[in-house]
Amino acid sequence: MKAGRNPVVRRAFKALLLLVVLLAAAAAWWLHAPLPMGDAAPVELAIEPGTSPRGVARDVQAAGVQTDARLLYWWFRLSGQSRLIRAGNYELPQGTTPRSLLEKLVRGDETLRALTLVEGWNLRQVRAALAQAELRPDSAALSDAALMERLGHPGEPAEGRFFPDTYTYAKGASDLAVLRRALHAMERQLAAAWAQRAADTPLKSPQEALVLASIIEKETGREADRALVAGVFTNRLRAGMLLQTDPAVIYGLGERFDGNLRKRDLQADTPYNTYTRAGLPPTPIAMPGKASLMAAVQPAATRALYFVARGDGSSQFSQSLDEHNRAVARYQLGR
Repeated sequence: MKAGRNPVVRRAFKALLLLVVLLAAAAAWWLHAPLPMGDAAPVELAIEPGTSPRGVARDVQAAGVQTDARLLYWWFRLSGQSRLIRAGNYELPQGTTPRSLLEKLVRGDETLRALTLVEGWNLRQVRAALAQAELRPDSAALSDAALMERLGHPGEPAEGRFFPDTYTYAKGASDLAVLRRALHAMERQLAAAWAQRAADTPLKSPQEALVLASIIEKETGREADRALVAGVFTNRLRAGMLLQTDPAVIYGLGERFDGNLRKRDLQADTPYNTYTRAGLPPTPIAMPGKASLMAAVQPAATRALYFVARGDGSSQFSQSLDEHNRAVARYQLGR
């Protein structure tokens, strides 16, 4: 008698086929069913470099996904993509399925945060922002000199060397990685500006352009005045006049500045007191943006040697000291 005609064999074969179909259906359902997370969603998952597929499955379960790690592991294996899973920091929202989880891990679709470095910030403010971000604080214990050495620029000042912009990063990334990107961005922006400098600029190097741009950034309250402010400082540099810029003096005071700049502060000599020392300060005093970099190398053509704040964000420009004194009396002293 042929086996195919044996009723017992036929029933066993049908049962086996039904079981295979049911298992396939169950597997298909499981692959597309949301993974249970309870109140933990979104789940934050960190995968360290070198973690095995089995270890990844365990990490998923340990992070708060309420599923069997063995099932996840066999899914990773049977998919043929287990070796393509990338290390990183991930956020698993409610509704994540085993299939979408694996796709995310294979793409390396990490959850990104954003950090904005603001134009006009000094390095102390940059460090404070880094400390508040979800970054690994690798730079926190480093001095400014040690920081620049770690970034590959030993012996160079750190102030003003980072370009103000918004930088995205994965949670838990090193703050040094963000600073390195900001440093390279400033190098590119500064090189581009320096290549477009006016032929008659008194500035002798890109570093001097960066220093002047930082002063312009701090002195400018209105975009329309930026090139004129740059023109005043350029005229003073050409004439050998003191720059007499308050933001530089304030920077030199550091944490001693209480918000009130006094006469004795203007008379106390420091490397950043532009009332007592000629020329530019030794380093930038803040992070200049692209507009201030361009203003430093392409100032407005003006005969003005002075300016004073009007109190509304704009400035009054003057060619002579008498004219400037009248502007000070009007806008600063209320006469």
